[in-house]
Amino acid sequence: MAGWDKDEGQRRVVANYVPGDFNCLHQDLYGDLAFPLQVAILLSQPGEDFSGGEFVLVEQRPRMQSRAEVVALGQGDAVAFAVHNRPVKGSKGYYRVNLRHGVSRLRSGRRHTLGIIFHDAK
Repeated sequence: MAGWDKDEGQRRVVANYVPGDFNCLHQDLYGDLAFPLQVAILLSQPGEDFSGGEFVLVEQRPRMQSRAEVVALGQGDAVAFAVHNRPVKGSKGYYRVNLRHGVSRLRSGRRHTLGIIFHDAK
């Protein structure tokens, strides 16, 4: 698992990955109230500073197979994503799809990410 440096309110997280580190699929739900979006910013250069360590989003769709999406980020790129679920248009209107996010195993180098979590943890 990656090393984490959190500020006091857990609104900002700096994740530091070394070879073999990963981040299991999860949802960042803290406290009674959670903002629906979160942001992750890649601080390292893929292919130069590290290999592996891809950002992964997985949709858990009702009565269907889960679907993974790998988000290719460059140094300084940010991804904004739903913390818990997102609306999806179906044949009978919109429904909620649960989302989880994580990072695949780092194969080499060092990977640094800044995560911004919008919530009011207690």
